[in-house]
Formats: sequence, C-alpha cells, structure tokens
Amino acid sequence: MQFLSIGSHIIQEIRQTSSLEWIGAITGIGCVYLAARQNIWNWLTGIISVLAYLIVFFESGLFGDAGLQIYFLGTGIYGWYFWLRKKERQEKPVISLNLKEYSLVLLATLGLAGLLGLFLQKFTPSKVPYIDGFCTSVSFMAQLLMTRKILQNWALWVFVDICYVPLYIYKGLYVTAILYIILLVLASIGYRDWYREYKGLKPAT
Repeated sequence: MQFLSIGSHIIQEIRQTSSLEWIGAITGIGCVYLAARQNIWNWLTGIISVLAYLIVFFESGLFGDAGLQIYFLGTGIYGWYFWLRKKERQEKPVISLNLKEYSLVLLATLGLAGLLGLFLQKFTPSKVPYIDGFCTSVSFMAQLLMTRKILQNWALWVFVDICYVPLYIYKGLYVTAILYIILLVLASIGYRDWYREYKGLKPAT
C-alpha cells in the first residue's frame, strides 16, 4: 500500500509539472543527444533548455544550479562559436586529458565545490548547500571540457547525472529526475562514441 501511495504521489507531481520544466527537459534531452553526435545544433537546443531551467531551479531553491544555468548560457554561446569556427576550417578532433590535466581538473572541481557550498550555506536559504555546490561544480567542469571537445566531459556528466537524480526527487522535480536518468544513458553513449573516434575506430552502430 505504501508503494502504491508513493507511486500515486509521483504521478500527481508529474501531472502538475510546469510547462517550463517540460520545455527544459525535452530540449535538454535533445541537447545531449545532438552533442553525442557532435552536431553543432546541440548548443542552440541547450540554450533553450538552460533558460527554462534557470527559472525552474531558482523557484525550487536550487540556487547553485540556477547560477549554473547562467554559466551554461555563456558556454553555450562560446561552444557554438568555437565549434562553428573549427568546422569552417576543419573538423575539430576529440582529445583526451593527460595525468597532470586529470589532477588539475579534480583539484579545481573539489575546490570550487567547497567554495560554492560555503557560499550557498552563508548567503542563500538553500537546504542542500554542499550537495548543490558539488553537483554544480562537476557540471561546471564537464561543460567546460565539452566546449573544447575533451573526451572526459562525458565521464563527468555520467557521474553528476547519477548524483542529480536523488537530489531532484528530494526537491520534487520528478520530470527533471526522469530527464537525468535519460541523460545518464545518453552521456554513456556519448562517451562510447567519442572514445571510438578518439581511438580512430569506426562509429558504433
């Protein structure tokens, strides 16, 4: 009976999902799918998604994620320009981090997570400041790596998507939680396809 009650509650919450959250979710799926295909239109689709989620996250008290959308907007414009400029010259290849770069990315991500968590705890009414800050930090780094076509962006997306699902369920954003399960699958596919290209293998069918 308790399971049925929880299921009914989730269904009811999904029915009450705002139009903005639906727009953000649908365009978010489209963005990641197109990015995995290295299609330049992923950036425009992503811009639509982040504008919708900027409002959704702010209204839900996820201030770190709301601020992250502003960053995504900037990197979306930059990524679109960077990919377009490279496409005009030659197709930009997928590259990979070396050990030193791995270490720098890890340290920068953890440092940013701590600073964001502290900021959110002191200056916002967030109920999950350090979790919000950590997820925001990982997403920040993943997006930065994606703009430069660095393979490991997908590994970070897979990791942070797993972290985001319970967070969004906790905040009652069930459609967004479902979205991140889908994004987790798409990010895994993205990593596979970019890895094959990096290794010079034929695309998986």
